[in-house]
Amino acid sequence: MAEKLSPDEREKALAGLAGWSAVEGRDAIAKSFRFADFNGAFGFMSRVALMAEKMDHHPEWFNVYNKVEVTLSTHDAGGLTELDLRLARFCDKAAAG
Repeated sequence: MAEKLSPDEREKALAGLAGWSAVEGRDAIAKSFRFADFNGAFGFMSRVALMAEKMDHHPEWFNVYNKVEVTLSTHDAGGLTELDLRLARFCDKAAAG
């Protein structure tokens, strides 16, 4: 099982993740992605879904047309772990194309 990050580790990690922010009231991070259209958003979600399955670590997300809101937290660990950081970095790469 993944270990929950310390407050210092979480702060340092967030500093290196552009556009990701702490979720108020939760030990989680979130980012909103926008695409040209629904196809772009759905393609992004498909790429992330395939990686999430490989990692056995799944995001919370919400999609409306060209916008995808992603929230990451490791429920088994009770908060943010290295798994979330890895998936966040993958999300950023997948969104860039």
